[in-house]
Amino acid sequence: MPKNKLGTLTKADIISSLTNHLGFTKKKATDTTETLLELIKKSLESGEDVLISRFGKFCVKQKEERRGRNPATGGDMMLAPRKIVSFKCSGKLRDKINSKRK
Repeated sequence: MPKNKLGTLTKADIISSLTNHLGFTKKKATDTTETLLELIKKSLESGEDVLISRFGKFCVKQKEERRGRNPATGGDMMLAPRKIVSFKCSGKLRDKINSKRK
């Protein structure tokens, strides 16, 4: 499905697929994609996890303050607490990914 050199699926690729496979107009495909991504972003921003059955779960996790290293100077520094988003794929997706490697 990805059409670029890096083998990465982009938002443009998703819009193109909606247009080609479902017969959506480019505007409808763009609006649908943007709406879906906005719903996911708002849920994550509010601290909610996003579960997509048979695909995986996006989880918001809190990272505590911790000691780090400044790569430019090599000196020690404290990294501020922050939130991150992690992704855990579903068992079904993991099985499909691993079955293609054989």
